[in-house]
Amino acid sequence: MSAGTGTTHPAFARDRRSARQERCELCGTPVAARHGHVVDTGRRGLLCACRACLLLFTRCPAGEVRYRAVPERYLWDPRRPIACLDWRGLGIPARFAFFVPCGTRVTAFQPGPAGVAETALPPGLWTQLAAEHPLLATAEPDVEAIVVRGGERGTDCFLVPVDVGYRLAGAVRRYWTGCDGGSEMHERVGELFAEIGERARPLR
Repeated sequence: MSAGTGTTHPAFARDRRSARQERCELCGTPVAARHGHVVDTGRRGLLCACRACLLLFTRCPAGEVRYRAVPERYLWDPRRPIACLDWRGLGIPARFAFFVPCGTRVTAFQPGPAGVAETALPPGLWTQLAAEHPLLATAEPDVEAIVVRGGERGTDCFLVPVDVGYRLAGAVRRYWTGCDGGSEMHERVGELFAEIGERARPLR
């Protein structure tokens, strides 16, 4: 998924736009630094949106419209946490990633210093994981993501707005140093997960 033209990930394009006033990419209205986003499902693009445009495309059924507003919900599942993930089986060597469902397909996005690597999950793997962990099946296609981070105490797993996944990608790309990312990058990623944890509500 990429911004505007369909070629640049939004987390990276935003760095270049930060020096000028951002505008709604649907109607041209100026927007604040913190604003909503709309997914262009035709181009798999993430567009900055003013409040009016965001509300216009809220509650649009998946698969029936081109533009869909990115929801604002954050969820976690205290009853069925993920103890660990088979990172190799998922094709992800790193210990953090985010997953975006799109129809029957689920794509894994692995942030790195050169950008985001996309990997289509093997058929049936997500279905198997979702059967064991209902949170995964709760994510709305195109507009929500499952973000995960592995650690010594297990795996952090949250349902978040899809633009949060690109915030993670932007932090990794911007602050990565050395072979393992460096202390500042890991600190920034930790801060983002702490923010997600504070905002997340239990899955009902």
